[in-house]
Amino acid sequence: MKEKAILLAHCASVEGIMVDITDFLYKNNGNIVRFDQHVDTDIQHFFIRAEWLLDGFNIPSDKIQEFFKTLVADKYDMKWEIQFLPSKPRIALFVSKYGHCFYDILSRYDNGEWNIEIPLIISNHEKFRGIAEKFNIPYFHIPKSKDNKSQQEEKELSLLKEHKIDLIILARYMQILSGKFIVEYPERIINIHHSSLPAFPGSNPYKSAYIRGVKFMGATAHYVTEELDAGPIINQNVIPISHRENISQMKRKGKDIEKVVLAEAIWSHINHRVLVYKNKTVVF
Repeated sequence: MKEKAILLAHCASVEGIMVDITDFLYKNNGNIVRFDQHVDTDIQHFFIRAEWLLDGFNIPSDKIQEFFKTLVADKYDMKWEIQFLPSKPRIALFVSKYGHCFYDILSRYDNGEWNIEIPLIISNHEKFRGIAEKFNIPYFHIPKSKDNKSQQEEKELSLLKEHKIDLIILARYMQILSGKFIVEYPERIINIHHSSLPAFPGSNPYKSAYIRGVKFMGATAHYVTEELDAGPIINQNVIPISHRENISQMKRKGKDIEKVVLAEAIWSHINHRVLVYKNKTVVF
């Protein structure tokens, strides 16, 4: 894969932004391979993702951020970041007793579909230790209760820092993270919820959906915030349901869509396609 730089930015929508960004790239011999922009006309806010080849670019990689800040970002009071590909983010998997998303992620990792590292797996159960050993990934059993939650989260945070983790995936991890934990990884913890948020939140959405007689059901991948199941949504999808299906059949179908929705959210994040603004996302 050729080395590329990726700009993700957003700011108030005013005249001149597009000209200044494209001039910055053009005048420095930037070969653009992808350019996406969106203006939310309701709030007059501008979003952009620009991807260009580093080969032949006039500004050295370690100076691009400095130049862009001075020449463009400061002028428009942008919130922005510049990332580089190929990159190999370090991902921690958190799992409890449900294995479908966990196995799916490990499969994609093992067959090279994603250019990632998984330095550790954390679980409040011993169930998947053998699987972690087969993949040669260190497995940490950290059980939690009301009495030890704070101390156990300190252990987890210590492990995450020790292994230089970039992104945490809650692969049906059935524990609520504290605000103290979440603030250490803002917009870097992805959860999969087994329903179409904001409808049917909570621990048993299948029962709630069944009682309501829904005709479709879905899954939602979102960034974790302190408000339970209310973080910025990255990806959602739905499947049809009929009156013939009981709760057990709904759960079987639900596992399939959970895997796909979570995988797509992870793919978008690790390829720097997600912009968060006011608890919503723009996914390019």
